[in-house]
Amino acid sequence: MRDVLDDVFRRWTEGETVGLGTVVATFSSAPRAPGAAMVVAPDGTVAGSVSGGCVEGAVYELAQEVVAERKPVLQRYGVTDDDAFAVGLTCGGIIDIYVEHVDRQSMPELGDVVASVRSGEPVAVVTIIEHEREGLVGEHMIVWPDRTAGSLGSSRMDDAVADDARGLLASGRTGTLHYGPDGQRRGEGMAVFVNSFEPPPRLLVFGAIDFAAAMARMGAYLGYQVTVCDARPVFATTSRFPDAHDVVVDWPHRYLKAEADAGRIDQRTAIAVLTHDPKFDVPLLEVALRLDVGYVGAMGSRKTHDDRFARLREAGITEAELDRLSSPIGLDLGARTPEETAVSIAAEIIALRWGGGGKRLAELSGRIHG
Repeated sequence: MRDVLDDVFRRWTEGETVGLGTVVATFSSAPRAPGAAMVVAPDGTVAGSVSGGCVEGAVYELAQEVVAERKPVLQRYGVTDDDAFAVGLTCGGIIDIYVEHVDRQSMPELGDVVASVRSGEPVAVVTIIEHEREGLVGEHMIVWPDRTAGSLGSSRMDDAVADDARGLLASGRTGTLHYGPDGQRRGEGMAVFVNSFEPPPRLLVFGAIDFAAAMARMGAYLGYQVTVCDARPVFATTSRFPDAHDVVVDWPHRYLKAEADAGRIDQRTAIAVLTHDPKFDVPLLEVALRLDVGYVGAMGSRKTHDDRFARLREAGITEAELDRLSSPIGLDLGARTPEETAVSIAAEIIALRWGGGGKRLAELSGRIHG
């Protein structure tokens, strides 16, 4: 929903009612992940996507019906040939899409949600999407790490779901949870969708070179909060890195340690060391390889790589810590230009994040694209 949140909020602020379709579950080779959303405005305009084009037409019509009737619907688009071609879902997957109407009456807390998202405060929107008591379907509760707003119908429901939603929020995950009809941990009768809005992951690019400019563009495109850091003020300027969210002049290892000490580094953080200069990258990697981050990569030739590893071992970095370093950085794509190299690095970050092997899909069998 993050992609359409501004559109929904603008309509909400203007007192309009929109239809909102959200992917809440996927099976097999579904085109979009849970949380993907599409909004249909009163004037018929559309923002977002729930299937990359497969079922948008069907969801568009359903959203208009839901707005007219003020009654949410959980719809499954199946895998059978008839169903697939009827709505255009030819990829063979299954997706569950929850369609609801959103306005000031149905979601009065939306302004608080948007304020939290814009300030970088983690927040989750919890919605009952199935319940044996039909009147509870569509109830919302907003969950922050330290508080809640709204209610799903009972204190028992609220307490159980809030605890689990905070668990999903802490790990940045979005998904559907199942309970008994009054929030019992065991049993059936209620399904809730937890839509997590955690701050975007960070990409820290060290080394103010032309490859860093390309990497900043790629990182911003992929949704990362990008910082470029270099100790040389003549090179580390915002004019040279317009796509970076922050350009910092500081010694890389000092900046990274300060960010870690301040709690601004987490398991989703990616670190790209592009300096290939021992006086910068060895102290920096001493810090980086001891942090619990998602990715650490360092640029350089094979000779630079061997020299770097020797210096890091001398500095006390263990073999287990060295195993976490992607060096030389990136996947073997035959990249030549800074832009192609940025694609290579980004591909490695994505592969490690989701467990991909970096091979050609045409040479593999099984599930593709998540």
